[in-house]
Amino acid sequence: MEMRVLVIDDSQINVTLLCRLLEKIEHCSSVDFLDPESALHWCVKEAPDLVLVDYMMPNMNGIEFIRQFRNLPHCQDIPVLMITANDEVALRYQALEVGANDFLIKPVDKIEFLARTKNMLALRRHQRLLENRAAWLDAEVQKATAEIRAREQETILRLSKAADSRDPETGAHIVRMANYSRLIAQNLNLPEAVQQMILEAAPMHDIGKVGIPDHILLKPGKLSVDEFSIMKTHARLGFQILDGSASETLQMGAEIALAHHEKFDGSGYPQGLVGSAIPLSARIVAVADVFDALTSERPYKQAWDIERAVNFLREGSGQHFDPLCVNAFLQNFSEVLAIKERYQEDQDDVENFGAF
Repeated sequence: MEMRVLVIDDSQINVTLLCRLLEKIEHCSSVDFLDPESALHWCVKEAPDLVLVDYMMPNMNGIEFIRQFRNLPHCQDIPVLMITANDEVALRYQALEVGANDFLIKPVDKIEFLARTKNMLALRRHQRLLENRAAWLDAEVQKATAEIRAREQETILRLSKAADSRDPETGAHIVRMANYSRLIAQNLNLPEAVQQMILEAAPMHDIGKVGIPDHILLKPGKLSVDEFSIMKTHARLGFQILDGSASETLQMGAEIALAHHEKFDGSGYPQGLVGSAIPLSARIVAVADVFDALTSERPYKQAWDIERAVNFLREGSGQHFDPLCVNAFLQNFSEVLAIKERYQEDQDDVENFGAF
């Protein structure tokens, strides 16, 4: 490992002497300055492995240099050896307070200089090895985390598809409405992490339909009052399936599953929540889900045209839907149309989910 030593002394003779001594140390190179201010300017972009700095210098002495050097974020742990002709204890205390690690007294003894310098470089070498190890471990953790998240995303989609396989709605529906949901979150200026979580959690909104009997779920005509009462239980069933998970995404999925049929005016189900009492994630998904359901063809209905569906959202703003979510959905409507065009019924939804 190549080590670089910064040498600062206002005397060219002293600089030359110190650099010559450093040549005797393997894998060691030197950078020298006669002016401490120029050395500080160099340190803004560079990081030496060791600093040798004289105490007595014009304009800026060694203690002031060390103080400013330590203020640089990447230079706080780099060893500093101060060289001085003054062996007063008070000066040493002052130097230690600002960040000096060791001292050499002039005239510099060759043997002592090499021994102290090698010790300092050995310390720095171990620091760098630990930093490299920490960086490697961090990269490995991020890689493992990304792999876990990818598997979680795939599991979520396949779990959502299991519910959709019993429903006339298609896999493309959950991909579209999830992307619509992210768009709404984005236009509401929610943090990027929340936008991504809503994208991943939204497909689980109807997971509770796995518990609804086929004769109700697949009925082509209008449901009876009793049948509709059973259908409405899918919200609580979905919550029960997802609730209690350690995954934040599944926790949001449970929240959405329970509340995405709530209405802003309190006329929804299963709890009759009003306004902001409805979780924001569910208010977002309600807009995205209804729009895609209206504009998609199903065996039991024709697709609505875009203008009619948009008018439905506007008319329901403040009653069925959160006005802020409706406005956010319509804010960049060209992006809505792009999502609708991109995720068609005949595309592979697993592949599309991976393209999120």
